[in-house]
Amino acid sequence: MSRVEPVTRWGKRLGDRSRARAERALRVLHDDLWTWRADPLPPSVWLRWFPHGIVCLAALGVLLGDAAQLGEHGGIEPGFAFVVALAGAGAMVLALWRPVAAWWLSMAGMLVGAFAVRAQMEGGYEFTWPWTAAGLIGHLFVMLLLALRVRTRVSVEALIFTAFPTYVVQGIVGAPHYLPTGQLAVILFTVVVVLGIALRGRREARSQLAEQTSLTAEERARRTLLEERGRIARELHDVVAHHMSVISIQAQVAPLLVKDPPDELKENLAGIRQNALEALTELRRVLGVLRAEHPDAPAASEGADGAAPHAPQPTLDRLDALVENTRAAGLTVTTDTSGTRRPLPPGVELSAYRIVQEALSNVLRHAPGASAQVHLIHLPIGLRVVVSNTRPQRVPGPSQGAGHGLLGMRERVAMLDGTLTAQPMPDGGYQVAAFLPVDGPDLPVDPFPDPYTEDDTP
Repeated sequence: MSRVEPVTRWGKRLGDRSRARAERALRVLHDDLWTWRADPLPPSVWLRWFPHGIVCLAALGVLLGDAAQLGEHGGIEPGFAFVVALAGAGAMVLALWRPVAAWWLSMAGMLVGAFAVRAQMEGGYEFTWPWTAAGLIGHLFVMLLLALRVRTRVSVEALIFTAFPTYVVQGIVGAPHYLPTGQLAVILFTVVVVLGIALRGRREARSQLAEQTSLTAEERARRTLLEERGRIARELHDVVAHHMSVISIQAQVAPLLVKDPPDELKENLAGIRQNALEALTELRRVLGVLRAEHPDAPAASEGADGAAPHAPQPTLDRLDALVENTRAAGLTVTTDTSGTRRPLPPGVELSAYRIVQEALSNVLRHAPGASAQVHLIHLPIGLRVVVSNTRPQRVPGPSQGAGHGLLGMRERVAMLDGTLTAQPMPDGGYQVAAFLPVDGPDLPVDPFPDPYTEDDTP
């Protein structure tokens, strides 16, 4: 008795495993074949709807041919023969969008037609059976469209469940006085399924190759961009940073080389050194962005205190320091603010500061002897920044810049869905006006009138 119990337990476990495998197989078959899932045939690359037209034209031929075969040669009542033929032809058209459901419809039409004709063959009719010639052609189309779009496993399952009913109807059920078509049908279905699987594999391989080629091109472009950014960073570090450091050191040492230097000279040299140090700070930040692989990602904190690796971006709170710095360079600047100030998004604050900074730099370079005015208008829906200057007193010298300042201002404003105008004034001066919204896009091109009118000119 003790020897029998382990064998019994082993047999039970084996039976449980077999039952579980059978349940899994049935579940897979159910998921693969018992579905109404849409899988439309994509348009052709060269002639978009040509394949669909061919299938619909062939379906019309199958409908007329199968109805004539079943009605005239199979002895079926014409109306019923038309319904059976319509099932086969409709399956062809349905296979363009739902191939699995179309396969079921075609199989059902074949079986119904086969048994209907078998009943008539007992009366002496001789017929191609169980597949009619037109029905065989229709099912070939259905199997091809199925194999072109479903997985290989589903195509093989559909082929097996097509061959098995064909064998059962012809080989087991049988019928008197018929021309067998089952063997030919199974061979043709197998060829069509293999062809469809091969074409589908070729299409997927081409799609994967195109995707891989695209990824390779993107990676190549990304690598080229990183290399170019690294080269620019090296040049900035080796050339610009070096010169700025030299300027800072010379400005610090220069007062020591002059006996009793005047206070004005000391102030100017101190301003030069301060500007050089600030430029070096900005340059280090730019170098960090250029050398970062993902410059748009937020910078990781450094140190135990979690301080950011770069200095905070300037805001409008530092505008007075910017104006004082510009005045020290010899430009007369006045500032004016109107409206109720309220907290602004960091992007708006930074863009406003940079626009004023670039506009004042342009006045220094291109309008010598002119005076400038900065006007900030705080509005409920945004901030308006206006920087204008008077007519220059002398001809400006040749500019050493690349002309990217105005382009940079436009890009900053466009990033915030704002507007910017830069145009000469009637009195010979120049004005840069920008509107930076805080409540989103879809704002008018010039939502507010020019603040510098004859009535409110300061």
